[in-house]
Amino acid sequence: MNTHSFLRPIAEPQLIENAFSEDQRQRLFSVLRNKGPWTTILSQEFSSPEEVIGATSGSLPEGFVPTWDMFLSPVFRSTLGRGYASLYPEVEDCFYNSKFLDLARGYWGAKYAAPNLMLCNIQGPAGAGGAPHVDGADYRGVTIQNTPGWLIGLMTKCGLFRPWQVKKAQVLTWYYKGQIGGGFTYWPDGPEGQPKQLYAPMWGRAAVVENEVMYHGANACGPAEMRKPEGLAINSVIAADPNSDGWQIKTDGNVIQQLPADEIRLLFHWGADMYMDLDEMTVALDHSDDLSHEQVFDIFLSELRARGIAFKTPSDPLHDPEFIQLLTSVFEPGSPTIMPAIYDLAAE
Repeated sequence: MNTHSFLRPIAEPQLIENAFSEDQRQRLFSVLRNKGPWTTILSQEFSSPEEVIGATSGSLPEGFVPTWDMFLSPVFRSTLGRGYASLYPEVEDCFYNSKFLDLARGYWGAKYAAPNLMLCNIQGPAGAGGAPHVDGADYRGVTIQNTPGWLIGLMTKCGLFRPWQVKKAQVLTWYYKGQIGGGFTYWPDGPEGQPKQLYAPMWGRAAVVENEVMYHGANACGPAEMRKPEGLAINSVIAADPNSDGWQIKTDGNVIQQLPADEIRLLFHWGADMYMDLDEMTVALDHSDDLSHEQVFDIFLSELRARGIAFKTPSDPLHDPEFIQLLTSVFEPGSPTIMPAIYDLAAE
């Protein structure tokens, strides 16, 4: 029996090919190569290892102190659009994308859609994308723009805040020519359901998804001996190699890894807010039913009291490691129970 029925998408992911035109692809690649360097996803989303635990599918034994080394992976991110604005005029049509808006409206059966985020994950050979996870949702008044990722993650996975959760759709587009791994694993029937997988190589293949409520993860890719370069750190960056079509990973200005173009895996992540009708959009735009951080913690604390769990009220609940670990231990549903044989292996 699936006890987390709210952790499943509105519909099965819908697959398409050639998501971007060749002209769009070339301009997107040009931005990535010319506007870097790009920092690690970890450094962009989290201020402590405890926050990583809170946002993913894990918990720690009492007294164990996590470190960045537990989570480091050579995966970097470029932000191409956010807050309903394209950050680079040369790819504005990729962000305000009529094709993607049509796909998103059709996926939800919704009347309105508004693009609000476009990212690109850039990586060379790497292990699987950590424990399977759900992406950061938005709630009316509490969003990834004003709230740490760990809190957004727990709000999604506990199910207490569904009345305020913004409906979302994403179009994920992959470009990867490597011959080892690089696929995508997802759990459309909830964390207790059977996983499904897409396999590389993928060049312009895309999936329309609702990743805020669907557990998923990137499969390992590339030669195993290249997956964690020596010298990788939380402040490492990736940039185009000025002398080739490949890439370089640097730490403190020193090149720690040279990467050939064919071993680079790119994932463009386009997302939109969805509104089923004008009334739903009006509630969001007039902020008549917004959450505050204070309300969020009041709801969490009330639930802890209802469960008879003792706790010390934190003075800074957004950043208190002890409090983060407590909420994680109580509200984290855990990893999917059925893992595919091919996820973190050397080949598919």
